[in-house]
Amino acid sequence: MPTHTTNSIFLKDLYGTDEMRAVFEDMSLLQCWLDAEVALAQAEAAMGIIPLDAAAEIKRKGRAELMNTARMKTLIDQTVHPIVPLIRVFAAVCENGAGEYIHWGATTQDIMDTATVLQLKQATAIIERRMSELAGVLSNLAMAHRDTVMAGRTHGQQALPITFGFKVAIWLAELQRHMERLEQCKPRVLVGQLSGAVGTLASLPEHGLDVQQRMMANLGLGVPTITWHVSRDGYAEYAALLGMISATLGKIAHEIILLQKTELWEVEEPFNEGKVGSSTMPHKRNPMLCEAIVALARLAMNLVPNAFDSMLQEHERDWICDHIDWAYLPDLCIMTDGALALTTRVMAGLAVHTERMARNLKATNGLLLSEQVMLALGQVIGRQTAHDVVYECAMKTISRLGSHHGESGLDTNIFREELLANLHVAAHFTAAELDRLLDPSGYTGYAVAFVDRVVMART
Repeated sequence: MPTHTTNSIFLKDLYGTDEMRAVFEDMSLLQCWLDAEVALAQAEAAMGIIPLDAAAEIKRKGRAELMNTARMKTLIDQTVHPIVPLIRVFAAVCENGAGEYIHWGATTQDIMDTATVLQLKQATAIIERRMSELAGVLSNLAMAHRDTVMAGRTHGQQALPITFGFKVAIWLAELQRHMERLEQCKPRVLVGQLSGAVGTLASLPEHGLDVQQRMMANLGLGVPTITWHVSRDGYAEYAALLGMISATLGKIAHEIILLQKTELWEVEEPFNEGKVGSSTMPHKRNPMLCEAIVALARLAMNLVPNAFDSMLQEHERDWICDHIDWAYLPDLCIMTDGALALTTRVMAGLAVHTERMARNLKATNGLLLSEQVMLALGQVIGRQTAHDVVYECAMKTISRLGSHHGESGLDTNIFREELLANLHVAAHFTAAELDRLLDPSGYTGYAVAFVDRVVMART
């Protein structure tokens, strides 16, 4: 029975996808071990180190479904070693003595590291596809709302107008940078291992480098310049990148949670008939998908330090850190993939309440445009003086708003009244000119241009 949330019959789809789980399930791992052994045998046969017919038989029988996994488990318990039992079980299904040539010149970590990288190669392809899908969704959303004006917020309070497309484009640009990083790290991460007991490849004295080259070519992996038995910087880079990707997704989801608050309700994660927010409060429409994404992001980020722990190894090999790698890498890949899948689902079905965005623009009763007023006034009386004048008007506005602060349905614009009542302002601006300065749609800067720039960078 499953004992981990990523495999839970009930909860697994909130933590990952079946596609990514399949990459790291036991039979997939076993097949990657076998693939490494088969590739090694093929390379050695090509160099005349082992018989061609033995390599052919090893290839024929190198299928996970042919292995006696129950026998392997018994032997692993006895030997406290994963690859020796694999070799024995694998050799048992090979005919004509071919099994004697399995694992020739390799050490256990060669096979296990190479198998892990084969899994990461599969995982990377899935993550790349998910990121591309999410980028497409974000791109469409940014363009659909490139001109949708909303309140930009700093320190949790309304600051200046932006567009919703601008907000989404910031997320998209960050995701695009992660996509670049993932592509750039592949030559350093997707590298196989064949180095022998202490990394010198002394077990293959004549054609070791050729075998190494051919083995990696057979597997579609990069060739190491030197052993990385005790150099886990590749894993650390990969883990750190997945942590960064997860952090971005968590940030996006948390922003949706904030904007979905009852008092704002500017966006809402997808809702379907039958989706329940509470077992006791029937009215609740909680951002539960986004909450799951934030939780996954935090879990994934907290796995990253394991990768740095794994870099601290002794001498030419120890096995302490390998146990860490086997545990955290699958979970990190599964949770990052799960967060990507859920984020794409949320963003593809996101409800954008443009009318609430427009309404909330009025919540500060005109104060949202204080900067534009200040800069316009500063052109005639100086910036610092203008700041003091507008500040005084703003503070009076807030005092007058009192219990009405944050409401958008007031019949009068108090900030406008205070500005027109100020001698410095009235001396230089008509009511019509002030109305133009207090129009949120006229002060979004280059928001639309930035949206176009980010979206165009994706094509």
